[in-house]
Amino acid sequence: MVFHAGCLWRLNEAGLLGKLNRISSVSGGSITSGILGMNWAALQVSPGVESAKFQDVVIAAIRKVASTTIDEGAIFGGIFLPGSVSDHVAGKYDDVAFHGKTLQDLPVEATGAQPAPRFVFNATSVQSGVLMRFSRPYMWDYKVGRIDNPTLPLARVVAASSAFPPVLSPCEIDVSKYNLQFAPPDGTETLHFPPYTTKLVLTDGGVYDNLGLETAWKRYKTLLVSDGGALLQPEPEPHDDWARHAYRVLDIIDSQVRALRTRQLIAAYNAKERTGTYWGIATEYSNFANRSQLPCDPARTAELAAVDTRLKAMDDTLQERLINWGYAVCDASIRTWYDTTLPQPKGFPYPATGV
Repeated sequence: MVFHAGCLWRLNEAGLLGKLNRISSVSGGSITSGILGMNWAALQVSPGVESAKFQDVVIAAIRKVASTTIDEGAIFGGIFLPGSVSDHVAGKYDDVAFHGKTLQDLPVEATGAQPAPRFVFNATSVQSGVLMRFSRPYMWDYKVGRIDNPTLPLARVVAASSAFPPVLSPCEIDVSKYNLQFAPPDGTETLHFPPYTTKLVLTDGGVYDNLGLETAWKRYKTLLVSDGGALLQPEPEPHDDWARHAYRVLDIIDSQVRALRTRQLIAAYNAKERTGTYWGIATEYSNFANRSQLPCDPARTAELAAVDTRLKAMDDTLQERLINWGYAVCDASIRTWYDTTLPQPKGFPYPATGV
């Protein structure tokens, strides 16, 4: 979430934010995307033009979430109070960030002087085994069907997309509770019947598609991909109890899925099937020929790549380091592989902190 905030900071500064047609997200990136989407109109974004309100509107809201511990209270609430862990996560997201906003508060896609991207939040259906895609026009599982113009709260959508297993998963959505209704089937759906159409059982979007690529892959040739996934660390003596052993195995599966998706993306770039660029929290800064003079010591950036993925309050210094690193690696990747004419940045967003 915080790493992506730095990436968006640089995209905004470079005038690229207003040129995006689709923003697809999974996991913690969906928190960042949700905050960006609900505030899009206030940013007054235009292609090629930096929004002067970005820091006050978007960065401040993301840092408020980053300064709040969400997972501990949600876990205890899910154990001792009515509602699941995911219910309590969604409630906290709403209190801290989304304030009752729904998918219908996202921007309307438009052309002309004020274009807006489509925001797509991806979750994985535990029932059908494929993506459930949430957006303003519709939410859709291609095996189950489509719900048009959903009024689902953004907090619930983001909770589903970021329901990292095993603790925060599953996120269940009662279709009738939110006045949702599946459209009549068109004959291609194989699971258009209860309970698939009455209760959605979802987990983190990264389980199926760790980079959120699928919802953009077939439609767009230019892909700017930001990967905030934590770097898998070696574990010389893995735990053998079932809970911690299973958690380690999940981490390995997650790492391999991301590696396969990344190789697919890089191969498409190399074959000229796609344009754009990829950067990640664990990317070596020295790999970019057109990197700036921003000092990014590899030992320091490796520390940031190893930060635990938690919904736990993060101190200001760590937040600023992560934002600075996202800003710097996004800039280096963009200017090396996408727009070599882009001027170098003048400095880190938080120059006194560095990485």
